[in-house]
Amino acid sequence: MFRDWYARWMYQWETRLTMRDENRVVRPLEWGFEWIAPFLESHGFGSAVPSPDVVRDDAAAEAAMARINQLLIRNSQLFFGYKRPTDFRLEERYPQLYPTNVRPETLAKDAAIKQQAEEGALPRAQYLRFTSPERTPYPENDLVNARWYSAPAHKDPARPKQAIVVLPQWNADGFSHNSLCRLFNRMGVSALRLSKPYHDIRRPEELERADYAVSANIGRTISAARQAVVDIRCCLDWLEEQGHEHFGVLGTSLGSCYAFLASAHDPRLRVNAFNHASTAFGDVVWAGQSTRHIRQAVEEAGLTQQRLCALWSCISPVTYYERFKSAEANGAGKNVLVVYANYDLTFPKEYSLQVVEAFRRDKIRFEAHAMPCGHYTTGEAPYKFLDGWYLGWFVYRAYKTLREEKAAALKPGAASQPEVEEEALSR
Repeated sequence: MFRDWYARWMYQWETRLTMRDENRVVRPLEWGFEWIAPFLESHGFGSAVPSPDVVRDDAAAEAAMARINQLLIRNSQLFFGYKRPTDFRLEERYPQLYPTNVRPETLAKDAAIKQQAEEGALPRAQYLRFTSPERTPYPENDLVNARWYSAPAHKDPARPKQAIVVLPQWNADGFSHNSLCRLFNRMGVSALRLSKPYHDIRRPEELERADYAVSANIGRTISAARQAVVDIRCCLDWLEEQGHEHFGVLGTSLGSCYAFLASAHDPRLRVNAFNHASTAFGDVVWAGQSTRHIRQAVEEAGLTQQRLCALWSCISPVTYYERFKSAEANGAGKNVLVVYANYDLTFPKEYSLQVVEAFRRDKIRFEAHAMPCGHYTTGEAPYKFLDGWYLGWFVYRAYKTLREEKAAALKPGAASQPEVEEEALSR
């Protein structure tokens, strides 16, 4: 009886939190081929770009977009590949909130932060800036922004430098997850808190929310995911330039999707924390409470959940389980954490359990924790402290394991990885 009461209470609380923001906009379905065409044409796939006649026919356009998804999946290493930026730089400025809602308490917080900056009472922060390899019509979006949290130099000069890229949830403000980055600094791990495409300082002036990251524009949503993945990988390039050896990624909600796609295509990401994980991009958009405005648009256009999943299969984690497994098996090994919520109305639990089952089936080294709350309530006390404990304790142990692996490899007489593999093959 208590369990039933708790579930009802939690679902009611979760629903209230998802209904607070009244500035969600229902935009009509758009195929968005123009967002994918530049990649296709520049990589020899121009014939896949449909003609204007096809685009005007919804059935033909849907079929063309489904074929493009399959093409991108077959060439995913190229699709999520990139040309390394040459304009990495650190910028120093006052942090800003960049709110995504118009609630009075949020606007008051934003005003207070701006006032502190004007009075010089707010510490300035460092931000990594560079031009994203994925170009869009919005210059502000194409200038990548990642707040830099540099860990203090360790007293042991031989200790490897370690770093993690942190991606907050969809529509996160400019302060979300900053406390996690400070926590990682205390562990000796540097952090880059990445602003996802169309978020905070990268958000076009015409928007109140990060609507262009996930929307009823099919092609633009794919472009945003590709941009997020290559931006993560570019951050690793810069970290390598700074002498870091061990890398990880932590993503929450939409950030966890982007983090998984990046890790499946980049063996450097050894530490992987997926905070609210799910399978197919289309499943979450269709079934999630916080994306009901997007479902309304695609449903009005006559699409079903299954058809929507096909249109976003190239940016769905479930598509790349085998690639992730291969990266885990052929590389030095990945450490993986999956956190999900028992009362989640945004990433329904059934999809998170599919992730857990797939990892278990494929014998991927991972640990999973179920939160006794929902998606939005994870950010509320006391659940945010439990979530922070799971994430922090995992990251601490994962990076310690990497340091121990390196120390063992450097011991006199230790066989190198190629030597170990050669010996195993000769048996």
